[in-house]
Amino acid sequence: MPSDFKEFDLVEVRFKGGRKDFFRNQSRLPLITGDAVVVEAAGSGWHLGHVSLKGELVRLQMKKKKVPLDSKDIRPILRVATDDDAERWQAVRDLETGTMFRARAVVEELRLRMKLSDVEYQADRTRATFFYSADDRVDFRDLIRRLADEFRVRVEMRQISLRHEAGRLGGIGSCGRELCCSTWLSDFKSVSTTAARYQNLSLNPAKLSGQCGRLKCCLNYELDTYLDALKDIPQVQRPLLTEKGEYTLQKTDIFRRKMWFAVRGDNNWVVLPVERVREVLEMNKRGEKPDTLLVPVREEERAPEVTAIVEGSLERLDDKITSSSGAKRPKRGKKKPTDEAPATVRTPRSGRPERPTRAAAPDTDDASAPVKAAGPAEGTDAAEERARPRGAAAKPLNRRSGRGRGSESRSGEGRGENRRGGGKAAPEGGATDAPRPAREGGRPPRNAGSQGNADGGKPEGSEGRSAERRGRSGSRRTGRSAGREGRADGGSTSPSPSADS
Repeated sequence: MPSDFKEFDLVEVRFKGGRKDFFRNQSRLPLITGDAVVVEAAGSGWHLGHVSLKGELVRLQMKKKKVPLDSKDIRPILRVATDDDAERWQAVRDLETGTMFRARAVVEELRLRMKLSDVEYQADRTRATFFYSADDRVDFRDLIRRLADEFRVRVEMRQISLRHEAGRLGGIGSCGRELCCSTWLSDFKSVSTTAARYQNLSLNPAKLSGQCGRLKCCLNYELDTYLDALKDIPQVQRPLLTEKGEYTLQKTDIFRRKMWFAVRGDNNWVVLPVERVREVLEMNKRGEKPDTLLVPVREEERAPEVTAIVEGSLERLDDKITSSSGAKRPKRGKKKPTDEAPATVRTPRSGRPERPTRAAAPDTDDASAPVKAAGPAEGTDAAEERARPRGAAAKPLNRRSGRGRGSESRSGEGRGENRRGGGKAAPEGGATDAPRPAREGGRPPRNAGSQGNADGGKPEGSEGRSAERRGRSGSRRTGRSAGREGRADGGSTSPSPSADS
């Protein structure tokens, strides 16, 4: 703050009952809002009050109350109140209650038509001010004489209105808060029942009157807002004419812009917007009567709701899930058998299923009996080709190292057969066992090559080549699996039927 700044020297001071007055701080005392100060009284003596406002705000308040800055009625502030001043002021305030009750008794004795509401002593106990309210003029000369003789002070009578009286006494309003007149309201304006009519309030005196017995001051607070809103509300002074009868205005909601109408004797009210009311009024001016007050409803096509679309799609998803879960997935590498070529069913051996092998294709230049016996299986070559295994079982053997494996496979097969037969010797003449009968599906027997060799219908080289073709799935595994089967059976299997039988 600059050093040459001069603070406004007028201060607002508050006294008992919310009474306020302006005083001049001639001594430039460092005052703070709420400080107790001693000021010069109106007639003589001094009084104690508390600072309520200071600085430039006091200038605005004086301008609002139209108090000139150079008025001679503005008295000075003497000093800041001391502890002795505060004790004397508190002792004087203790006398006010007893003085008021005694003064009321004197008023009743004199039969004066006035109401004594409050008493305020000056801090130096040289003057007492009596506040009263009355409807008419009152002659209280005898009252002043008796009060001065009894209390030994100078008596001053001051008439106040009922609103000022309620403000001095204080209290709680119907809104649940402290009275406006006792806290912040200082200018009391006249309130009429017209303000209640504009706000569509029921004219009930018990609800519209305040602590003072007059109309509440808060009725004026929102009056301007209601007047602005009423500009768009049509004035309905006559009933609305329709084919069903005459509708009378019952209620108006100003801010929602709705009006209620009803036929006489009917408790069913019809709610109309402001626009519809204007439309009906214009029709009545032209001599027309609408069939009903309600606005005719036009049927519009409703778009499908989003929930319906979503539910439909969800149902379709459920159908897909149920259909896919009902049908089992086929396992990889296995195909369903067809009616034309039934698949060969082989029982698992030693707890592990054996991989299927492709049947050996006979040579074109071989015309022996085993080749002719394998003729019925030619129709199933396509099915066997489709059932050809994949992976390691489908890899062909090395042809370079497989030339001498024909005899190996034959000897292996012989060893396997001997084991299956429980260790029985082969027939005389070195002939091998008779070939097994052909299985279902037309598959040629395993020992067809050896049988042809024994009969002399096929040379050894061609037999080795046919055995090599048959051994694409591994002739060694065939001999080993046959040996394992013989050991597992324990010689319980019967020998294969011979060619002679």
